[in-house]
Amino acid sequence: MATDAPMTTATDARLTLAQWLSPAYPTGGFAWSHGLETEVAEGRVTDGESFAVWLADILEHGLARADAVLLAEAWRAGSADEIAALDAEARAFAPSAERQAETVEQGAAFARTTAAVWGLDLPPLAHPVAVGRAAALTGLPLCDTLALYLHAVAASLASAAQRLVPLGQTEAQGAVARLAPLCARLADDAQALARDDLSSAAWAADIAAMRHETLQPRLFRS
Repeated sequence: MATDAPMTTATDARLTLAQWLSPAYPTGGFAWSHGLETEVAEGRVTDGESFAVWLADILEHGLARADAVLLAEAWRAGSADEIAALDAEARAFAPSAERQAETVEQGAAFARTTAAVWGLDLPPLAHPVAVGRAAALTGLPLCDTLALYLHAVAASLASAAQRLVPLGQTEAQGAVARLAPLCARLADDAQALARDDLSSAAWAADIAAMRHETLQPRLFRS
């Protein structure tokens, strides 16, 4: 079923973004840990404080920052060829097979559901590219899309940390709340960034994601 009504108010936009980036949206985000499972297994993330430091690094210096750049560029893209090039770059930028599967499979699931419900021409794309493209097609504001995307990354990883560290619900939500201002600042910053600004300096997290491919036993797919 497609919806015909365009976005008319800021409330409409926020509610749509809240739905797209909710844990209930069928992207399968619960199955991925972004390499956190390795960090816990090898003793580098052991409690709420070390998890919050790890998560802040992912957001500010790691692939979450790169995802924000890709999302913004997809929102600004003017043609299908530009979107295809961004999607290829997103896949190439993934530092491990599992991290690539994480973004590709979540993005394909997001595109499939969003195209069906909102009546969009949205092919399977890496997750940040799919979200940016869908937001542009439905007239959702870039800054809000970026902020809620980054916040959803933090919330998803906090959920994984509850199962892996383990953290209590209150401690995990406290970490997300403390990092909300960082998500807002990074969203503001990403609006001025372009493809030439793509980078990731969270090398330990990238290596952990690579090492996860042979980790046994494991609960998560990355």
